[in-house]
Amino acid sequence: MITPITGFSKLNKEEKINWLLKTYLQNSEDSEKILKQYWNVNDEVQQLHEEFTENTLSNFYLPFGIAPNFLINGKLMAIPMTTEESSVIAAASKAAKFWQTRGGFKVKVLNTTKNGQVHFIYNGDHNKLIKFFHASKETLLDSVSTITKNMRKRGGGVLDIELLDKTEMLNGYFQLHCTFETKDSMGANFINSCLEKFADTLKDEAVKFQDFNAEEKHLEVIMSILSNYVPECLVRVEVSCPVSELYDDKQISNEGFAEKFLTAIRIAEVEPYRAVTHNKGIMNGIDAVVLATGNDFRAIEAGIHAFACKDGSYTSLTHASIENNVFKFWMEVPLALGTVGGLTNLHPLVKVASEILQKPSARELMEIVAVAGLAQNFAAVKSLVTNGIQQGHMKMHLMNILNAQKATPVEKEELIKYFTKHTVTHSNVAEQLERIRN
Repeated sequence: MITPITGFSKLNKEEKINWLLKTYLQNSEDSEKILKQYWNVNDEVQQLHEEFTENTLSNFYLPFGIAPNFLINGKLMAIPMTTEESSVIAAASKAAKFWQTRGGFKVKVLNTTKNGQVHFIYNGDHNKLIKFFHASKETLLDSVSTITKNMRKRGGGVLDIELLDKTEMLNGYFQLHCTFETKDSMGANFINSCLEKFADTLKDEAVKFQDFNAEEKHLEVIMSILSNYVPECLVRVEVSCPVSELYDDKQISNEGFAEKFLTAIRIAEVEPYRAVTHNKGIMNGIDAVVLATGNDFRAIEAGIHAFACKDGSYTSLTHASIENNVFKFWMEVPLALGTVGGLTNLHPLVKVASEILQKPSARELMEIVAVAGLAQNFAAVKSLVTNGIQQGHMKMHLMNILNAQKATPVEKEELIKYFTKHTVTHSNVAEQLERIRN
């Protein structure tokens, strides 16, 4: 029977591993070897990685790759991507090459406003609360002056505070809805610090407000936290070209391909089952760049998927049209990103990624990330409406299957050549490996 452990966080790394080996891994030498083989040989670098989080045992590696030939607003760029999924980087690269000779990607940041809320309960006279808010607003803003000092020097800070009545949703529920500009910082810590100070000031000022009765003076703050739903922090990206230049395969005409592509997008616009997978493909590109640049991909995922259902039904993030024989494909997506603070200043590979991207500002990174998402989606939909997704994906996945089967370098070479002309499936690969080995 396993008993709880106390003081686990105080154990050193070797002691934690030994406890795991005895308790859950049955003294597995293989598990210990695997954990230790991913330690960085440079002790200083290893310690840096261990201090990113808690109870670290080892490092979990993901491939760090590159997708070249992205023409973005007239500038040729290579985009670093971190992903474990086969065909993501290949698809992005293929889309980049395709659009590079057709005007490239046009992208523009529409807004960079971020937000957070102080959530509180007040069961008194609503008119009194409105009067109190207007009387206290300047005091609330002044209360964070020391927190916002450096951000204001960079052109950011608190943009506004609103009082929102949410009592139709929940009895007594109100918000201080606060908007922020955080410049090149993602701004989570800055926003949360401001919100917590607003909450303290709100409570203090309520006690002093003469129009409140004894009960009203003690309004209850429930929590103060930023929101990862940032529908105003938007970037728009698009590509376009004459329909006559859209497809160069004899299987289908340019016009036929364009109409089929549009229909696929319309299906994703009206059918949530398709839209989820459609948008997941967009996130294949977005997450890979977000991760490579040290940003919070979970926050980005949550915010984008919320944005996809902002009109009441989950729908496609991308859209397409044909007007005057010109095909246009575009997307508007919320992205709260940073290029300073957090891992952006700490992780060595994040620093390399920033250099590859020519040390972008947060606005420029928003543009680059959006481009990666649109490119990925174009490549995926193009495959789906022509040859199907599996043909290209499985060929890229071939190496994973061969490694799982412990194929030798000689076997890999022969089978890679063989599967250039044959369909890749797990069973086919296993069958051909057995043929070679026999």
